[in-house]
Amino acid sequence: MGITLRAGPVAEVVMDVPPVNALTVRAWEELATTLRAAGDDPATRVVVLRAEGRGFNAGVDIKELRDAPGHEALVAVNRACYAAFAAVYECAVPVIAAVQGHCLGGGVGLAGNADVVVAAEDAYFGLPEVDRGALGAATHLARLVPQHLMRAMVYTCRNVTAAELHAFGSVLEVAPRDKLREAALEVAGQIAAKDPYVVRRAKESLNGIDPVDVRRSYRFEQGFTFELNLMGAGDRHRERFR
Repeated sequence: MGITLRAGPVAEVVMDVPPVNALTVRAWEELATTLRAAGDDPATRVVVLRAEGRGFNAGVDIKELRDAPGHEALVAVNRACYAAFAAVYECAVPVIAAVQGHCLGGGVGLAGNADVVVAAEDAYFGLPEVDRGALGAATHLARLVPQHLMRAMVYTCRNVTAAELHAFGSVLEVAPRDKLREAALEVAGQIAAKDPYVVRRAKESLNGIDPVDVRRSYRFEQGFTFELNLMGAGDRHRERFR
């Protein structure tokens, strides 16, 4: 359990943090380190980011924030999420997110920064942040859904399905849950068969023409989470969630 790396031309980074893949600060940091290690390996041609268990990712471990005194845990988890999302985006090779079940909060940050998303039929995506007294990852949600839907999802905390994202074109393929890994590996194999030098330059060039600097944009969002916590909204909504 935890964060594991299966090295190879098609590297697999696997999240397995029961019960729902809600990650602690340490797990987010480990995920960032593992993703960077996979991309830095010259033998790696593509990375598949996937999860074991009920869902892909449920964001941060709310209990860790709730039980920690002061703001140190909040600062730490914000920095760790920032590092993990950046590690997906900055990975030297393409990253394929294979999403099953819930993809919420930080999960959207990971999937939204991936190069390709393949999802199981039961996958759904959402940002419950407003209900938790926090903000963030709208930057990444905006890479998955149109602007007005993104805003509605932030305000109402509604979710969207894999089928809806497939219709938008942000999910490449929707597969039965028991075929999700196979579907992701098939796409990964197609990429891995290409000239690895050319693919690495393609990743670099595509990041260079992005209209939004996802790192700066997400950091801006995080500032409002700090404000909400300073004003007591974070603690109030976390306690209600508990």
